[in-house]
Amino acid sequence: MTRKPVALVVVLAVAGVLALDTAVSAPPNPYQAPPILALGSGLAPGGAHCSAAGS
Repeated sequence: MTRKPVALVVVLAVAGVLALDTAVSAPPNPYQAPPILALGSGLAPGGAHCSAAGS
């Protein structure tokens, strides 16, 4: 195999996954989404391994 067929298969696979995700999932609700940057927002960290460092 050369690079072109492999690259084409990868691009088609990524496009297929994106199309499947778009068809199956609902659009995100921006009013329920967490803030992108929560610097100084007063929100407690959670859901990551680094959030358990203080406990």
